[in-house]
Amino acid sequence: MAVDKAALFRARCPEADVELPGVGTVRVRGLTRAEVIEIGKGANDGKDMEPYSLSLAMVDPRLTEDEVREWTRVATFGELETLNHEINRLSGIAGRADKEAYKSPPGGSGA
Repeated sequence: MAVDKAALFRARCPEADVELPGVGTVRVRGLTRAEVIEIGKGANDGKDMEPYSLSLAMVDPRLTEDEVREWTRVATFGELETLNHEINRLSGIAGRADKEAYKSPPGGSGA
């Protein structure tokens, strides 16, 4: 059975709610392959890509990169680590060393 071509181009990143103790529940989504590749390029250039990646993945509340930077100044390490692990799981890169996952996206070079 052939797949409907339009189905290939529909957004379909899974989402999940994440409880942040003492703060509340946020909703995040998995990153697309293109986003993971873009994050990897920045990380490979020595840039701190966490604010960018979290701004992409935050569904509710939506946050800009600057808002994520502000958040990281007051959040515990574990709070953001919990989110990053869930985003990696939703993106299909869980279980890979985080930095390595962004250097080489699942399935190869991205070409």
